[in-house]
Amino acid sequence: MGQEIEASRFTRTDFETFAARLRQETALLNLWLKEGRFSSGAATAGFEMEVWLVGPDQRPAPVLEPFLEKLDDALVVPELATFNAEINCPPVPLQANALTRLSAHLSLTWKRCLEVAETIDARLAMIGILPTVRPEHLVMANMTPRKRYRALNDQIFGLRHGRPLPLRISGRDRLDMEWRDVMLEAAATSFQIHFKVSPAQAARLYNVSKILSAPLVAAAANAPYLFGRELWRETRVPLFEQAVSVGGPVLNERVNFGFRYAQASIAETFEANIARYPVLLPQLTDAPPEALAHLRLHNGTIWRWNRPLIGFDDDGTPHLRIEQRVMPAGPTIPDAIANAALYYGAANSLLNDSDPPEQRLPFEVARENFYAAARLGLEARIPWLDGKSAPLHQILSEDVLPRARAGLKAFGIPDEETDPWLDIIAARVANGQNGAAWQLGWTARHGRDTQRLTAAYLERQESGHPVHTWTLD
Repeated sequence: MGQEIEASRFTRTDFETFAARLRQETALLNLWLKEGRFSSGAATAGFEMEVWLVGPDQRPAPVLEPFLEKLDDALVVPELATFNAEINCPPVPLQANALTRLSAHLSLTWKRCLEVAETIDARLAMIGILPTVRPEHLVMANMTPRKRYRALNDQIFGLRHGRPLPLRISGRDRLDMEWRDVMLEAAATSFQIHFKVSPAQAARLYNVSKILSAPLVAAAANAPYLFGRELWRETRVPLFEQAVSVGGPVLNERVNFGFRYAQASIAETFEANIARYPVLLPQLTDAPPEALAHLRLHNGTIWRWNRPLIGFDDDGTPHLRIEQRVMPAGPTIPDAIANAALYYGAANSLLNDSDPPEQRLPFEVARENFYAAARLGLEARIPWLDGKSAPLHQILSEDVLPRARAGLKAFGIPDEETDPWLDIIAARVANGQNGAAWQLGWTARHGRDTQRLTAAYLERQESGHPVHTWTLD
């Protein structure tokens, strides 16, 4: 859930000073955008993959510290719980063999992670929600010992005035519980895709990413169960939104789809960060304003499903990225890279469409589409850019996939590089078997035995074959 901080308790002066620096850095961001200070180089790809550590009993294994110590890899970092980790990928220019390079990096890191996990009697799982996770796993004793996480917990419940978090999700079954810490968030693991673009394209890419959220989450859904209950195809969506709810107006919720498209500049989202979201982590630094340290820390505590990020190139030039957060982890490396290819290609196609897509699909419809897709997956029927409603599997096969092929080609990525990945999406859409559908199919045949389901999932995941080929036996 972001960078570590030095303190977990703060004074009123900390909050006031942080807020002043946040306003100063946001003004500087606006100035840089007007002056053209941001990088306008080639589009670049990257990602973060959140994973589970799983024990011999197929349940979450809180062995993060020995795992990270033995692995000793700066690109594999802690997450909120001691049974989660995050794998990062160095940025790759979106050209030539970019997708193969992303796959090779993830495959190499994944192989090393599996080898290290084996030495501590654990396995790794890429999945939206581990079927065996239970309430007793999501407790403060399993919070990773980092000051950031403790501070986030304290600040969120401070804004809630100590009131417990309600968790209410309805699908085929219903879940209705109360929670007294932020550990629920640890049950939701994502595949977060980064897309670096020029500042001139950032606002449009932000809008396009929102529009694509529905088909992306439908294609990739991999979290139909929580605590043994069948809920949404991507239960991760309502789970994460409720897990860190501050309990105030919807406008102030830390996880959300947003409330409108960007109108003229991506700076609008950073201005909204000040207006709508109370500071949670007022960690002051001695960094100069040009480091945008306070702006970036505050932005890191607002988990929009599509989130603008600011980073710096090796030469110190600031750059803009859009982080696409709607897709879950897994089921396999080929599935993950195929999901990334779908996003990069379709987004690039819409980004350069002469008919602005945000003028063809009202924001409120894009938001409703996203939640319908998370609930019902590929079978959800939604309005699309042509004004007609259709099932998402049809929209994907007839519109989004062709756009993805064209968009990747526009990057200069050849068909022989593109086709193997997008063909995985096409086959998955054609037979309707994403990770969620496979889990539901398996339990329909074998019953809701979460340990056996997890074991069967891991066996197939470790084969490396994409999910649309998995059997139910």
